[in-house]
Amino acid sequence: MEESTLTFIYDGECPFCNHFAELLELKSKIKNISILDGRKNPELIGDLLKKGYDLDKGAILFKNKEIFHGANAINVVCKLINNPSSKLLEILSKTFKSNKRTKFIFPFLITARRLALISKGIPTSLQ
Repeated sequence: MEESTLTFIYDGECPFCNHFAELLELKSKIKNISILDGRKNPELIGDLLKKGYDLDKGAILFKNKEIFHGANAINVVCKLINNPSSKLLEILSKTFKSNKRTKFIFPFLITARRLALISKGIPTSLQ
């Protein structure tokens, strides 16, 4: 069985996104995952935006040739987490392994991200 190649793209200025990405990279035990800060990759973000994937509306996950966005990206990546070495990541992965729960909670996460960025004086949009 061939292992998946994964790229998780997040907003590096968002404190919640940043912490989740850090946990994914350091504590998730997911193999073959690259973590990219969208703000440090404006050309890639511009290309994705042209294809309809707006980082302002949620993280983006490349899994092999598939692209997942927003709630779907979080749901898919959380389903790949097994036995994380962080209690917080364990709670997050259990919460967001449910597609229904993820879709319900996700709009609140987007609002929290926007409020955090506004409070820091950082533009919410990456374009």
